Amino acid sequence: MQALSSAQKSLAVLLLVVLTRLLLLPWYPLMDTTEARYGEMARLMVETGNWITPLFDYDVPFWGKPPLHTWMSAVSILGFGVSEFAVRFPHWIAAMLTLGVVALFAKRLRLPVLPILIILASTVVFIVSAGAVMTDMALTLGLTMAMVGFYLCWQGEVRWGYFGFVGLAIGLLAKGPVALVIFGIGTGLWLLWQYGLIRPWLLLWQRVPLIKGTILMLLIALPWYVIAENTTPGFLSYFIVGEHWSRFVDSGWQGDLYGTAHDQTRGTIWLYFIVAALPWSLFLPQALYKVIIEAPKRSDEDKALQGAGFASYLVCWMIAPMVLFTFAGNILPAYVLPGIPALAILIAFAWRHTQVPMLHRIALAITALLIIAVGVIHFDAGKNKSERWLLQQRQVDLATYYWGKIPFSARFYTAGKAEKITSLTDVNQNENPFYLFVQHSKADDSRFVNCDEIASNKDRGLLLCRPSR
Repeated sequence: MQALSSAQKSLAVLLLVVLTRLLLLPWYPLMDTTEARYGEMARLMVETGNWITPLFDYDVPFWGKPPLHTWMSAVSILGFGVSEFAVRFPHWIAAMLTLGVVALFAKRLRLPVLPILIILASTVVFIVSAGAVMTDMALTLGLTMAMVGFYLCWQGEVRWGYFGFVGLAIGLLAKGPVALVIFGIGTGLWLLWQYGLIRPWLLLWQRVPLIKGTILMLLIALPWYVIAENTTPGFLSYFIVGEHWSRFVDSGWQGDLYGTAHDQTRGTIWLYFIVAALPWSLFLPQALYKVIIEAPKRSDEDKALQGAGFASYLVCWMIAPMVLFTFAGNILPAYVLPGIPALAILIAFAWRHTQVPMLHRIALAITALLIIAVGVIHFDAGKNKSERWLLQQRQVDLATYYWGKIPFSARFYTAGKAEKITSLTDVNQNENPFYLFVQHSKADDSRFVNCDEIASNKDRGLLLCRPSR
């Protein structure tokens, strides 16, 4: 058999990475709190038929994020039923679309497409987020469209400017005004870097369809904001002021309606980036040296890219999320994701005249590690991070109660049928035996003398209780 060409090997590796991620989607439970919360919100959207305002619980509106991620998972539930695969699949699709946008960008600039896609697809935060029910992959798709559209529009291809504004609309529906801020930081830093303080703002009006593009963006995104405020008054105040200001500047913010604010040391987002961008963040120092300092001899196409400040554009795009969240305490590792496409392009650009070192081996190793991680979660760790395993130990025809609080994964896996109680008097004493989930600290309470523990995980026990007569 004739040996595969380098391009064929790269394509095979890329397909192995992305298809492995797809096949792993149903093999681990929705884990509390993020995945299970957003998965349950999608299930509630389908059950209640409320497609305007996502619900935190029955009759409790969720004002924390726009609905795009919920719409995505809810539509998938309509097609595939309620399952882990259904709620995760649209986020894998968003990841594939992001790869597609990056591929178009690379092709337009005559850059090596497959190495860029392999690097992006095998970066830790990207490969994890491609199968997670979160807001971040949809945001990354929108911002990738926006950053690609802006750069190509700046080079004279105006139609790509409209493509970028559509991306910003997706960002507004995925996570809100933070999409505009990240985009503004990335493009603003680059304009200052390349053109100084005054000239870029004059060029901006000449090269970018600001007015028509903004109208297009608002036509796509604004109607939902208006309808959402009319449906649940108070949404805009909480979402704009609370979620986009108080959450990040006040680590002890008490106004959070849906949890507690994180309190990380300021600047931690940069450490998150180094870890989340593994293994390719290890190549970043050398890549930056090659494209910015070393400045090797380039072909005509490369000179054109350098003249347009391409490397500096990638740097500004990559660091924009970290610049925004440097002084924020309430942060998560996934916040760096919108800058990862730029990281992948930058590394491949640095090694465009040669092969990226160990490209295929690293991508395959990351895929193998992902399989191992999913296996560990499926057979062990998932028991403590989700209620799925405990719920599987019961007979579904008996009533199920949670003492004090119901985790989101329990709501999802019981289709909202689990009930919360704070006293055994809340249970109909004439009914059949019932299941009660209690934290271990309460499992030996004398109130549960008529209950036997039949299973447990790290946090709580599953009790089979007999009604007192």
